[in-house]
Amino acid sequence: MMSNFWKGIQRYFKRDLLPLLADLRLAIALLLLIAVFSTSGTVVEQGESLAFYQANYPEDPALFGFLSWKVLLTLGLDHVYRTWWFLSILILFGASLTACTFTRQITALRWFSRPWNFYTQPRQFTKLALSSALGQGSLAQVESTLGQRGYRTFTRDQSLYAQKGVTGRIGPIVVHASMLLILAGAIWGSMTGFFAQELIPGGQTFQIRNIFDAGPWAAAQIPKDWAVKVNRFWIDYTPEGTIDQFYSDLSVVDAMGTELKRDTIHVNKPLRYHGVTLYQADWGIAGVRVRFNNSPVLDLPMAQLETEGKGRIWGGWVPTKPDMSEGVSLVATDLQGTLLVYGIDGQLISTVRKGMSTEVNGITLSIVDLVGSTGLQIKADPGIPMVYLGFGLLMIGVLMSYVSHSQVWALESEGQLYIGGRTNRAQVAFERELLQVIDTMETPS
Repeated sequence: MMSNFWKGIQRYFKRDLLPLLADLRLAIALLLLIAVFSTSGTVVEQGESLAFYQANYPEDPALFGFLSWKVLLTLGLDHVYRTWWFLSILILFGASLTACTFTRQITALRWFSRPWNFYTQPRQFTKLALSSALGQGSLAQVESTLGQRGYRTFTRDQSLYAQKGVTGRIGPIVVHASMLLILAGAIWGSMTGFFAQELIPGGQTFQIRNIFDAGPWAAAQIPKDWAVKVNRFWIDYTPEGTIDQFYSDLSVVDAMGTELKRDTIHVNKPLRYHGVTLYQADWGIAGVRVRFNNSPVLDLPMAQLETEGKGRIWGGWVPTKPDMSEGVSLVATDLQGTLLVYGIDGQLISTVRKGMSTEVNGITLSIVDLVGSTGLQIKADPGIPMVYLGFGLLMIGVLMSYVSHSQVWALESEGQLYIGGRTNRAQVAFERELLQVIDTMETPS
């Protein structure tokens, strides 16, 4: 009974399911779906906070009349590439490619393992679109002429088989295999990768904690036995005062603080370690180091102030009395070292630069330094090597597919020489070539 059940399953798979998966129309439909949802993942910001989506995709008025933040989050459009339905489409497309590969492309490999199909009867040449029967010429002449044109020739008795461009038969298989490799890499990366952001002041050491997008199997990729120390963060400015580039001097350290790797990163030059990539993405002002009269240097925090999109400003409160009944506010817009000092009444008292001092509330306030914080985007995607390898193979496979695979048969029988051939592309060029071979046979030597 169980044996009949499995036989029924096998018959269903071979007769119904496999032809359906290998159908070109299904593959095209799945490709269109992947393109549409990939576009939505590009247009809709991915991995942002709930407040971001509520602010940018309100319910009234909803975008296009229906796309509100609730619909967006329900459908998973905030993390398209990790949703179950997008991964299911990728898997289904991979199954379709696999079915097509085994039902149509692998047959080409079987063709290589079979004996050469020599034509032994003149009537066999009638099946070819291009063939000719000659009253002169010999098999040896055909073999020599085809060899000069790059064909590999094989003879048996009075028959000849020649071919060139075998690479063109393998090209489609390489293309299919590369696409499967790209899909596998994309799925593996979605399931095991993670994306994090950190804003760390210079001089501090941190472990990756602020993860806002991760696959269900990403826990193994999150580093637990090493951390990152921000040795220094600085910004280079243009003569006009605008930001030219910002840099972070980073060290990867183990649990004992031993340095494992060190590098200075900037935009488009990340730090990579054990499959994790740290990108320079943002910056901020973490604090200010000040001195009151001859006191020790004090580190005071600064926070970014709300400006309703009119620029970036950081501010901090500096008490000038031990009971904090009096103090001043320090405001900075960059790390060039210029600060504005405001009194408790909100009036501007003075402007002071790093390394200088000013008199406030009867004391000397010295600005020792501004402490910058580096904004890092941290990403791990174990599927990237597979994707890159797949794209490399895809380019090779496409180039291989453009090579024409040409076959020529010849037979000496009853005083006549029969020649015919076929090709899978570049039909006109092949016909010219074969006619030139025939003309060689007809031309007296």
